[in-house]
Amino acid sequence: MSAVGGPDVASGPRRPPAPLRKNRDFLLLWLGAGLSVLGDRAATVAFPLLMVWYGGSTVEAGLVGFAGLLPMLLVQLPAGVVVDRLDRRRTMIVCDVAGLLAMGSVAVALAQGRLWLPHMLVVAFVEGTAAIFYRLSERAAVRNVVDEAHLSTALSQNEARARAAGLLGQPLGSSLYGAAKWSPFLFAAVGHLAALVGLLLIRARFQTAERRHEPWRMRAEIGEGFTWLWGQRFLRAAILFVAVTNVLFQALSLALVLIVKESGGSPATIGLIGLVSGVGGIAGALTGSRFVRRLHPGTVMISIFAVWAALMPLVALTTNVFVLAALFAGTSFAGAVLNLMAGVYQVQTTPDAMQGRVGAVAGLLSSGASSLGALAGGFALAAVGSTTTVLAVAAVMLGTFVAAALTPAVRGARRDGTPPSPPARPADAADGPS
Repeated sequence: MSAVGGPDVASGPRRPPAPLRKNRDFLLLWLGAGLSVLGDRAATVAFPLLMVWYGGSTVEAGLVGFAGLLPMLLVQLPAGVVVDRLDRRRTMIVCDVAGLLAMGSVAVALAQGRLWLPHMLVVAFVEGTAAIFYRLSERAAVRNVVDEAHLSTALSQNEARARAAGLLGQPLGSSLYGAAKWSPFLFAAVGHLAALVGLLLIRARFQTAERRHEPWRMRAEIGEGFTWLWGQRFLRAAILFVAVTNVLFQALSLALVLIVKESGGSPATIGLIGLVSGVGGIAGALTGSRFVRRLHPGTVMISIFAVWAALMPLVALTTNVFVLAALFAGTSFAGAVLNLMAGVYQVQTTPDAMQGRVGAVAGLLSSGASSLGALAGGFALAAVGSTTTVLAVAAVMLGTFVAAALTPAVRGARRDGTPPSPPARPADAADGPS
């Protein structure tokens, strides 16, 4: 069996792949998707500013934010089926066209002095839906666009791009809104247009085969994604542990706001900590491929959980803004490495025909509980204060680290996705479950 993107064994020795920087198709995909994501982040920041400052309603701002997040619950699983069935490049093209029209319509309406809540709700939902289809399609496509030897580096650059877009999107969106209330949405539309042009210029196929002519069995095909993922011992355990940490970080981020407020800080202080934390995340994404290539996935996960368990309680022991910024930069660095490891492992081990469904299921299970963290964190902070809440979060993180370190599926995970070798058994012993 040949490696992904590699020649058959019969074709002779495999030539070393050209450097990733010379992969024209990947560069077009990376840059176009980056501009699209940056535009989306700027628009996401501008939506609440628009509804509060121009529309004058925090309720309407909340409704628009809810409409943008609703596709995470409603669309993600069906999107995984579509990504596996249809041509992924065409799916991404449709997403960019939808985003271009949606964001362009907001820019035109605002330039004419019109703001209509139902229009904003539809645009937010369309943009959120398109983003899910786009993200799943791109993640699944990367392994068909780059050589297998470059997969971890390519996904590392994608992770860095996403974090950079998140870091730059907030000041960019607010600055553009300050210049002209329609400009963030025009910028987002231009980003979609640039991504669309890039996709049209890409020559590589984004998947090994389409299944458009097969009967649609949406529920059964989603079930296949769940079943396959549940059968992967490391991925199953990793998703459970990561879901717990996502809840913890939601509570920790909320606690940071209270810590800064109680120590006399300002919203600008939060912004500074967020900026330094974002830089830490970008650094982790850019350097993470070195850890992924050299260490087993279980080793990476356990080590990162250990770092988080060590850093979290320190947040409760200081109000110094520079120390807090350094602590959150450290957690973001580790988080970027973990995201990269999980992404590489999932893409390498998942059959190409199931990339979309498995990515959708993993995303829903690992991130779906995040809202619980904000809810629980809010109640905990109101009941016992920031110090006790942070220490409780740190204690749960320590327990998560210990549990991961003691879980055989995590300790024995290998880079190639194969299970660890079982101990020697008598020849007539029956095979049991792994």
